[in-house]
This record gives sequence, structure tokens and C-alpha cells, in this order.
Amino acid sequence: MVNLEHYQKLEHMYLRANVNHEIYDTTTIRITDKQAEIGLIVSPKYFHALGAIHGSVYFKLLDDAAFFAVSAIVEEVFVLTTSFNINILRPVTTGNLRAFGKVKFQSQNLYVAEATLYNELGKPVAFGTGNFARSKILLSEEIGYK
Repeated sequence: MVNLEHYQKLEHMYLRANVNHEIYDTTTIRITDKQAEIGLIVSPKYFHALGAIHGSVYFKLLDDAAFFAVSAIVEEVFVLTTSFNINILRPVTTGNLRAFGKVKFQSQNLYVAEATLYNELGKPVAFGTGNFARSKILLSEEIGYK
């Protein structure tokens, strides 16, 4: 079921999180039903010693996209990542990155989502799959859900 208000509150929560607001200052997000898109403008501040995006950035973008795809369908509580595996395909040194996440499976206690990270030419640079679970933490203004 489409709940635009829920998606907007999740987007606000994401953009206001300290990690996205202070470290990843060029992050974007768009949430739809069972899907999420996370964007990032590549900056040298995300590079490892060889001058390309560090693996932690790949992980963050993929996990965030899959996490918010699941969060799109869980409207009462915060979702938790319980595991996430990534595969890096190629280095990135410039441009824009886009991670697309989508829910692949859901049951009462388990959600599985996958995400693919693309460079600005539309080539996949990494992909991942994660497991997610409901927490007992209610979505509220205190955690930025507003």
C-alpha cells in the first residue's frame, strides 16, 4: 500500500541523521512502495589511499537503499539490519552514485532486500543483499520521523 506521508517522514529521518547530515553531505533519498533510491556525489573525502571510493561507502549506500525499501512497508517501528553482504565490482573515482534497493521477501519476522549501486554511466559498481527485522522502537519524532 502506498503511504506518501510515511515515505516523506522516512526521507526526513534519513537526511537529518548525523551520519548523513555531517559526513555524507551530498546524500539524496527517494522512497516508494518496497523500493528506495539513495544518491551520493563522489568526493575525495570518501577515498581510500589509492584514490577511489572506500568500501565502507559502497556498504553504506547499499545497506541504506535496502533498509529503506523495507522501512517503506514497516510503518510502526524502526527496522534493524541483521546481516548484509556486498560484492564490489569496480572502483569509483568521480561522478554520482545511485543505489536502488527493493524488497525481495517478507514474512512476519524477516525481510530480505537487495540493492545495486550504479555509477553515473548506469554501470553497476556493487550489489548486496541483506536481512532485516522489526525492532521494538516506535517510529517517532524523537528519532527524526516527522
